[in-house]
Amino acid sequence: MQIFGFPLSPFVRKVHLAAAEKGLEIETVLFHPSQPPEDFLTASPFRKIPALKDGDFTLADSTAIVTYFEAKQPSPALLPADPQARAKAIWFEEFADTIMTPAGGKIVFNRLVGPTFLGLQGDEEAAKQGEKDLEPILAYLDRVAPAQGWLAGEAFSIGDLAVASTLRTLGYVGWEPKAENHPATAAWYDRVRARLAWQAVAEREASVLERRLADA
Repeated sequence: MQIFGFPLSPFVRKVHLAAAEKGLEIETVLFHPSQPPEDFLTASPFRKIPALKDGDFTLADSTAIVTYFEAKQPSPALLPADPQARAKAIWFEEFADTIMTPAGGKIVFNRLVGPTFLGLQGDEEAAKQGEKDLEPILAYLDRVAPAQGWLAGEAFSIGDLAVASTLRTLGYVGWEPKAENHPATAAWYDRVRARLAWQAVAEREASVLERRLADA
């Protein structure tokens, strides 16, 4: 299976982590946004990452791709069987994708992605607005992060993957949770980062980013 997209994206990382948790082999296809390959455009006609190509089957959107993985390789499950736990897992994925990422994206794009990778001047006022937007979001997360276990309950889920993936991207601009500011979140995040799948994906990601930063 091929996954198109740059691993700095929390959506791409989410898919990489889901594949690693399930033991699915994937190939990462990197490309410059100005020169997308035809296979990517077929899989993602609106040019959103990540996109997937599995033989003749193509698909875009991280949630859709993880749903595909879940059906293709049901164990270990990333969607809990319990109705309430499953609903909470989906909520935290939605929270990460549509609340955390848009706020943090203002910082990441204007202080890192645009200036470093795309040759664009960052908008510092937009980045500062992103910081203000993140404050209540991270405060909420610290209120709900469990002292033990995972966001949706006892089972590790897509909610944990999505939220942690977004925090990882925020770490590149200094916004990963710290024990002195968000102790509950920091402790939960440490548990996620201790997982073997996370460590494997983080190692590959660091290698890719090191090469890209050297070329930038």
